[in-house]
Amino acid sequence: MATRKRSAKKRAKMPGTQPRPRPPFPKQHQPKPGIEAKMSPRPQYEAPTYRGAGRLAGRVALITGGDSGIGRAVAVLYAREGANVAIVYMKAEQIDADETKSAVEREGATCLLIPGDVRTPAFCERAVERTVDEFGRLDILVNNAAFQQHQESIEDISDEQLERTFRTNIFGYFYMARAAVRQMKPGSAIVNTGSITGLEGSKELLDYSATKGAIHAFTKSLAQSLVARKIRVNCVAPGPIWTPLNVADKPPAAAAKHGEDTPMKRPGQPEEVAPSYVFFASNADSSYITGEVLTLLGGETAAG
Repeated sequence: MATRKRSAKKRAKMPGTQPRPRPPFPKQHQPKPGIEAKMSPRPQYEAPTYRGAGRLAGRVALITGGDSGIGRAVAVLYAREGANVAIVYMKAEQIDADETKSAVEREGATCLLIPGDVRTPAFCERAVERTVDEFGRLDILVNNAAFQQHQESIEDISDEQLERTFRTNIFGYFYMARAAVRQMKPGSAIVNTGSITGLEGSKELLDYSATKGAIHAFTKSLAQSLVARKIRVNCVAPGPIWTPLNVADKPPAAAAKHGEDTPMKRPGQPEEVAPSYVFFASNADSSYITGEVLTLLGGETAAG
């Protein structure tokens, strides 16, 4: 009996068993771009059960949308694995960027903050240049910045929204990759953030889904283009994740139910997604993998 009790106690402390927030959440909405510091509950990004193993020791990563959400969690785990990190973000997100910088520094790494807009090719080039000037190299690019706006009908999508969505979500990825590969050496990696909507579609996210599908095709095409240069390109395509992107888009009642329709009945947390970005960046783990789109869907198995 005593043995069984001790075993039960050990099971309770196993990694991955920590409590996760479940809907319904407090009803909430924020103006775009959304601030993580104002969300309730706060997204989980510190990954307390994740142990670094030096997978990215001595390497340098540039992460767009790195101030919050998935980008923040990736920055923290990259730092835990030994990388220095530069993050790109909009100036309106400065409070979140400062918190990410502090979190990266607690891991013993250096974090360079680069405010700006990935819709502008000249800025993307400057961001890469600043990263290389600061750290002397660039080994990993994470394209993660995104814009989304629900609309009930295609007739409700303005030319302005269409332009902003495509320029942020796919033009920005192209601009950043084009600038980054000029600096990357063999063994480098690019990791793009796709979405389940790019595989299955979404009736109220027509333009966003289209850009995510484009990101998946861009990933596969760029992987083919760069394989001879020994630069790998992969994509992580999550389902619903608890990030500012959603509370800044959905009405309060819908945000409160975010992720409840997954088999796990909750959204994923950023720290649950971030290890896949470590996997794709690490040559120790994925040196024979390029051009892949990895779905993280909370138990859903239909996509792929």
